[in-house]
Amino acid sequence: MRVALFLTCVNDTLYPGTGRAVVRLLARLGVDVDFPLGQTCCGQPQYNTGYRHQAEPLARRFAEVFGGYDAIVTPSGSCGAMVRELYPRMGERARAEGRGDALAATLAPVVPKTYELTEFLVDVLGVTDVGAYYPHKVTYHPTCHGLRSLRLADRPHRLLSAVKGLELVELPGAEECCGFGGTFAVKNPDVSAAMGADKVRNAVSTGADVLCAADNSCLMHLGGTMSRLAVGVRPVHIAEILASTEEEPWA
Repeated sequence: MRVALFLTCVNDTLYPGTGRAVVRLLARLGVDVDFPLGQTCCGQPQYNTGYRHQAEPLARRFAEVFGGYDAIVTPSGSCGAMVRELYPRMGERARAEGRGDALAATLAPVVPKTYELTEFLVDVLGVTDVGAYYPHKVTYHPTCHGLRSLRLADRPHRLLSAVKGLELVELPGAEECCGFGGTFAVKNPDVSAAMGADKVRNAVSTGADVLCAADNSCLMHLGGTMSRLAVGVRPVHIAEILASTEEEPWA
């Protein structure tokens, strides 16, 4: 398989270690991963803020850069959902506006082969035990896009449950939004902060050392909240947990 890593803007700018963790993990499983240097934003911020037409060139760019690969793997449920759920809508809207089928035809090839990391591991590689070791008490937050758009279901739990040394504890109110929501946090800061505080209190109640998720954008929001509240829980992306081994523990 020709597999490409779609790192996403947030990870590239703020959490490059997550990308390195994905590469380490997949290499351990025998997958050669390419990192196309031409990749840019997928267009999600523009689309979600109402600038659909401005998102179209970015979507075309995504299709151009990643079109030649057999699988596109991303450590982001929200960006994965942008490609899988919203790229088809962009094509349909362009058609409805009388602009023909060109956009839909351009985007269609990349939609079915874009996978969030846990989907790729479980559904494509067929593994749940990735040989990881992570001796910590962990609780998992299923982010909105992963839960509702990609329907990741129990895939992350199956992967975490197979990690040696890891104690997985259920998060109360797990399916409730953390309050980030991209520009929602900017436009509705008080509501966003209150939702984040609720999520953090629930995480603290589990006694976990680590709050895990598949989206660093949500973990950024929750990490800031945990820092302000000075609680003894830290945010860690699931890729970094799965990349950790006894011989090479992830920091």
